[in-house]
Amino acid sequence: LFPESITTEQQSLVLVKRLLAISVSCITYMRGLFPESSYGTRYLDDLCLKILREDKSCLGSLQIVKWIQGCFDALEKQYVNLGFYALSSNPTVTEMYQFKFKYKNKVPQMDISSNHREFVAGLCSKDVKQASRLLLRTLYLLMQDLGPLPNDITLSMKLLYYNDVTPKDYQPPGFKEDGSPGDLLFAGDPVNLKVGSVSTDFHFMKVRVTTEKKRVKKADSDLIQKNGPTEISHQGLDCEEEEEESTKINLLNLAFSQEEVIGPEKKRKVSEPEKLPLNGRK
Repeated sequence: LFPESITTEQQSLVLVKRLLAISVSCITYMRGLFPESSYGTRYLDDLCLKILREDKSCLGSLQIVKWIQGCFDALEKQYVNLGFYALSSNPTVTEMYQFKFKYKNKVPQMDISSNHREFVAGLCSKDVKQASRLLLRTLYLLMQDLGPLPNDITLSMKLLYYNDVTPKDYQPPGFKEDGSPGDLLFAGDPVNLKVGSVSTDFHFMKVRVTTEKKRVKKADSDLIQKNGPTEISHQGLDCEEEEEESTKINLLNLAFSQEEVIGPEKKRKVSEPEKLPLNGRK
């Protein structure tokens, strides 16, 4: 599933793409959005993964695959800052899955324990893979802990970009400019659930889920971030930005400093594909 070694920018990009695709597949499978025929089976250690594939008998799954491929294009160009999938039951959001991306300037780390000013290798491929496994396992466990979805559910996806590198007219394949970037409203009291993050020498990816507190079976879950918002604006989806850049990411000791991250001001242009009604869910 993952590259044998994660020491080059291309290998890091492959890892991030696969993590995104597997995560979205996990969400759609565990939430019962598409039939079994829309998925292939892969194994990660003892974890059985269901991966979305192009199932011509299910137009919905075909559409999601196209959305993921469009996000791949924005990742390759290092334009996308934030991607989120929202499951909505009009007029409110039921669940939102947020994927945050950062792109790093690779800065060699100095071995301060040595008397010589020698530079050591960056993040260990083994640790990166371990963090990736942990993220997917946590996501699978979380999906099992959420209550059932309403019958009249609609799936939508939006992308936000870094403004100093993204052309004003850029749209990934399958996307268009979002004509109505408004607030995302939850009917009840939403909570943010921390799924996890993965950091390589070239990329950083973080996953977070927002849903109504009453829909989380274990309300005292360690994943819950306190003081969740009652509404989330497109302008403020990355509200943890300041916190993230002032605090080291501590997952499995995969930490990087603020100086190692390209952190330009973000472009508040929003892309979206067509919304996808899911009336024929399994």
